[in-house]
Amino acid sequence: MNAANLYALGAIALWASLAALGVSLAHVPPFLLTGLGLLVGSLIALPLSRFDWRQWRVPASTLALGVYGLFGFHFLLFIALRHAPPVQANLVNYLWPLGIVVMAPLFLPGIRLAPRHVAAALVGFVGAALAILGAAQGAQGGWAWGYLPALGSAFIWASYSLLTKRVTAFPTAAIGSFAAVSGALSLLCHALLEPAVVLSVRDIALIAALGLGPLGGAFFLWDAALKRGDARQIGVLSFLTPLLSTLTLLALRGERPSASVVVAAVMIVGAAVVATRDQKG
Repeated sequence: MNAANLYALGAIALWASLAALGVSLAHVPPFLLTGLGLLVGSLIALPLSRFDWRQWRVPASTLALGVYGLFGFHFLLFIALRHAPPVQANLVNYLWPLGIVVMAPLFLPGIRLAPRHVAAALVGFVGAALAILGAAQGAQGGWAWGYLPALGSAFIWASYSLLTKRVTAFPTAAIGSFAAVSGALSLLCHALLEPAVVLSVRDIALIAALGLGPLGGAFFLWDAALKRGDARQIGVLSFLTPLLSTLTLLALRGERPSASVVVAAVMIVGAAVVATRDQKG
């Protein structure tokens, strides 16, 4: 497996911890949680850039793209989770790996889809659906308008991931500026939309872990993967995120995976193997 896919797997492993940390911090308003997490995560850029602030500077259009991705994704996802059943909204949101695969030819000149990429992406999404719905308890049916922002959040992350390969090259350390501005905007949303809360020492420690992991380190690894790898392969690998997240939550609850989660694992891993086979095109 090449270095780009290993970076992507590193990001996916960190994102898999997001749900478990979110459960432990469920009492913290989401915009406050995201804002503080992103600000902590932005600090990773300091050692990465060897404390050279020039590596944080990017053209205004590139910074706008970064804020579009990091802030826009979370903003719409939080709206979706408030106005749609969370399990189904999360599932709609996980269309983003499929979006990366199928939109790659639209955003990246010279990229085309082979049948194996399309098949692997579809199998991966079905596997992700099984993983999420198979672990859900009390899932609700019916239409909710919150599915629209969930779809919007999926589009934002997929398009952001692809567009970072189109803009003028920037150092991965510049993700720190994306996270810092997005974190500040999230805290502004907290001040305007959410009640004030007092955080405990445990909360602060968990938020620090959140910032160093799924809301920080993962973004730097993701950028490194996209800079070096095939967006189609990385998109299919991303379906491992909901599977690993589900398995982490089950382990936290002391529960065994259901048959549907096991089938999901086989489907997603199989799709990833097919997508990352070393073939031309």
